[in-house]
Amino acid sequence: MSVDSVLFSPAALASPLTGPLTPVHPADHIPGWWRSAVIYQVYPRSFRDLNGDGIGDLAGITAELPRLAELDIDAVWLSPFYRSPQRDAGYDVSDYCDVDPLFGSLGDFDAMMAEATRLGMRVIVDLVPNHCSDQHPAFQAALTAPAGSPERDMFIFRDGRGAFGEEPPNNWQSHFGGSAWTRITEPDGAPGQWYLHLFDSSQPDFNWDSRAVHDEFERVLRFWLDRGVSGFRVDVAHALVKAPGLPEWGGRADGSSSDGFPGRDAPMFGQPALHDIYRQWRRILAEYGPDRILCAEANVDPLPRLADWVRPDEMHQAFNFPYLHAGLDVHRMRHVITESLTSLDAVAAPSTWVLSNHDVVRHATRFGYHGHAPRDGDGIGTWDPQPDEDLGRSRAAAASLFMLGLPGGAYLYQGEELGLPDGIDIPDTQRQDPTFARTGGARLGRDGCRIPLPWRAGEPNAGFGHGQDPWLPQPESFARLARDVQAASSSSHLSLYKRMLELRRRLDLGRGSLSWYEDLCTDTSLAFLNGSTLVLLNVGSEPLELPAGRMLLRSSTPPEAGYDAGDMAGAGDPLGSGETVWLEIYIEDTEG
Repeated sequence: MSVDSVLFSPAALASPLTGPLTPVHPADHIPGWWRSAVIYQVYPRSFRDLNGDGIGDLAGITAELPRLAELDIDAVWLSPFYRSPQRDAGYDVSDYCDVDPLFGSLGDFDAMMAEATRLGMRVIVDLVPNHCSDQHPAFQAALTAPAGSPERDMFIFRDGRGAFGEEPPNNWQSHFGGSAWTRITEPDGAPGQWYLHLFDSSQPDFNWDSRAVHDEFERVLRFWLDRGVSGFRVDVAHALVKAPGLPEWGGRADGSSSDGFPGRDAPMFGQPALHDIYRQWRRILAEYGPDRILCAEANVDPLPRLADWVRPDEMHQAFNFPYLHAGLDVHRMRHVITESLTSLDAVAAPSTWVLSNHDVVRHATRFGYHGHAPRDGDGIGTWDPQPDEDLGRSRAAAASLFMLGLPGGAYLYQGEELGLPDGIDIPDTQRQDPTFARTGGARLGRDGCRIPLPWRAGEPNAGFGHGQDPWLPQPESFARLARDVQAASSSSHLSLYKRMLELRRRLDLGRGSLSWYEDLCTDTSLAFLNGSTLVLLNVGSEPLELPAGRMLLRSSTPPEAGYDAGDMAGAGDPLGSGETVWLEIYIEDTEG
């Protein structure tokens, strides 16, 4: 029996839900498509290669957009496709208002926009305002201009310490390893000033105390808004402004809290002057209508500070990194969900939820361990303990079903709908993440989560492209996980994603409420009520008894392995280890 025929049948409402509820979040009635949107991240170089050079391109994205439309998503977010030397996979931008020939042309971008519009999907693009490429014309001009010039003022140049200026201006460290400062050679050949780069030495940080920097990025915003984009994901949005005087910092390079160094004190992150920048950007977006958005990649600590980024006159959304890093620890998950919803409700902003992106080990691999994965954001090598792929994929399905039951927006990373694992067996000679080179291989970097996608099992390179080999090698398992193989199976990971995304929209769960159902919140399980949908996750080693008399809306296990949609849970029916279900319930009226 299909879920359509029994979704609200009298049999499904045979008995009320009993037991204490802890309300956290009311239903959302504030206008705004993004408040409940499912947004799919496209990493262009790994999506689809149509011209055969081994690297994905805009034409490949356009060709496969109909497959994304089948997922019932609201928008796609494109990682950088701008002109770039590609020292950091495009996050080193040399021209913010053009397409790198590696990916195509502005005409290809316009064709992709037209196809997305035809299919009813919006497009959000990455914006990288903290730093650019050292090949950007503005930085090249700064290198040839004298100290104290307007050209150098667009970046953060400082004299070095020591008798001859031979020491960096302060002790800040790069996210990718090593010092965050590089010394230049002046035009006359003499050792010169140092410039700041929180990331690779090829990525100089802009100086947001310069009016010229503000003017340039306001021009960039308008350029892409005029081409029809629905908004911007703002890269390292918390880092643009640095504390006056650039004081020393003994904490983590990424600004996360550590013993004696709370993240809120990091001098390179979360400075108050940032917020005026985003207020101005929001005013610019408003000129184009009420449906253009800003999403902050703001890794701020502690979590309630995230509300500062999504106040009514600033960003529309902010990524929820604490949720991504909570894993399947039910106590940590509950804390993050409660704190996120409570903090963001206080400023009338929606929460967002995410499990994978282009910077972390895919969750189908992270969850394939009986303990913690050996690494989170820096890849897994062949010498590390190896994940159980089947276990990881099963738990990934359960985690995804749980996440998509939460109220708010959700971000999906390309390939997670296929249950793809990280690439582990990557030869050192093919690794391209600058982290690997800057740390001498001590940190593998993020290449493993960026492996090109498998589209068609019987074609070369699993259908990614018909020419040169992909820029990173695909694991053997990708052939059996290819999209065409999974599209033909009703029990595949892809089929599960399609069903749960369609049902999420139909039940309007993104606009829903959240109350913890305490009887099923234990050391190994977590349960919440969103409207009339009970979402239940079991991470324990033993089966968990389902509440009787509830209709199953969706399960993270294939129909032949567990329950099918429309089944009624009876007394004692088990929810297996590492499984999630959505159950239809009703609340007994105790006041009437």
